[in-house]
Amino acid sequence: MAYQQRPTSSFQPCDSYFVESYEPEFPVPRLGPKEHAKLIARERQYAMADEMSKKVSDEYQDDILAQMLVMDSATLPDVDSIDIQTEIQWFMRPYLLDFLTEAHTAFQLMPTTLFLAVNLLDRYCSKRVVYKRHYQLVGCAALLIAAKYVDKKDRVPTIKELKSMCCSLYEDDMFIQMEWHVLQTLSWTIGHPTVDSFLQLAVIDTPYDPEMEHMALYILEISLFHRDFVSKHSSDLARASLALARCILNRPQPRNNDWASTYDSLTLVNLSQHLVQPSQVLARKYSSAHYSRVSKILEQFLAHQASVPKPYSPPTPPSDVPTESKPYNGEIGLATPQKSQYPASLPNGYLTPPITPDNDAFNNTDNANVPRGVPGHPHLCPSSPTPVPAVQYSQPHLQVQDQNLYTQHSRYPQHAGVGYNPVY
Repeated sequence: MAYQQRPTSSFQPCDSYFVESYEPEFPVPRLGPKEHAKLIARERQYAMADEMSKKVSDEYQDDILAQMLVMDSATLPDVDSIDIQTEIQWFMRPYLLDFLTEAHTAFQLMPTTLFLAVNLLDRYCSKRVVYKRHYQLVGCAALLIAAKYVDKKDRVPTIKELKSMCCSLYEDDMFIQMEWHVLQTLSWTIGHPTVDSFLQLAVIDTPYDPEMEHMALYILEISLFHRDFVSKHSSDLARASLALARCILNRPQPRNNDWASTYDSLTLVNLSQHLVQPSQVLARKYSSAHYSRVSKILEQFLAHQASVPKPYSPPTPPSDVPTESKPYNGEIGLATPQKSQYPASLPNGYLTPPITPDNDAFNNTDNANVPRGVPGHPHLCPSSPTPVPAVQYSQPHLQVQDQNLYTQHSRYPQHAGVGYNPVY
């Protein structure tokens, strides 16, 4: 460490002020010619090995993909069988997955381990009746099997650690028995091409973009919480999530001839509809810098989409349902229906809708055979009064014209027997 020179000023200098020196404390030993040549040769070997590995992988890429698709269909859970479970319900699934996500993060396991554990859990629930008190135990057994299958030995959680995370709810032998029962139920078929393995195949020929891959993984882990994606193929979910992540991050889409470009549009839309309220445990996990803080980016994207005003769409008129008209069997053929006419000898007044009376004329059962509306009957109600005209005549010739029209109508009344006006 080297002390900085004291500046010339009127203030009292500070003896404790110092800066770090960039000079190394220990000199780096220089490599000799032989060691330098060995280092260069080793780097060349690594480059040649990577190139040969890429050539071999390109040669067998189609066969590897075909086998992965076959295994994906063979190890797919049956969501209809999970629906008929008597005790466990779908609303319990987010609580269990929050627990498995926290355990997976605490043990620092591989991303494949979580997807494989959920697949083992769903496959077991598709074949066995699971009680509510054993649901968490099955999840722990699935996580233990997946960790033994994928991760290194020093990362695999122990029975004691799993028991501690379950608050000593289960005994040690219960974890071992459940692990054995899961393996026996699945016929020891543990291997499953997870969504992250298909995701790596989709981005193998593209430049490394950690933010895009983390966003796709975040979307895929959100899909684990919902019933709609339990029986979806991993290949479809991987391609749809990758396309959705590129859309969110404004990345260009791949070429049309690439395998990653042939995604299912319906799956992409379903994924986008489940991004609004993700799990708090999952959002906190992907808010760290290790995962490029993609949960914050997705939250900002959704807030921006919600603030954009939607275009106005006019209301759609209701569709007219055609009704079948019954044929008319009358003698005069097709005709326009007319209202039934009143008798010619009407009292003074306009034709107004009748008002239901409340006197005893209509309650008298002795006059049931007498037709109503016949003039001269003593029990009939008086006619409705003439309404006051709504228009006040300001000129006398308009009033005379209206009286002439009314006189002409009374002079030539219509016959009551005609009910239809035939149209030919």
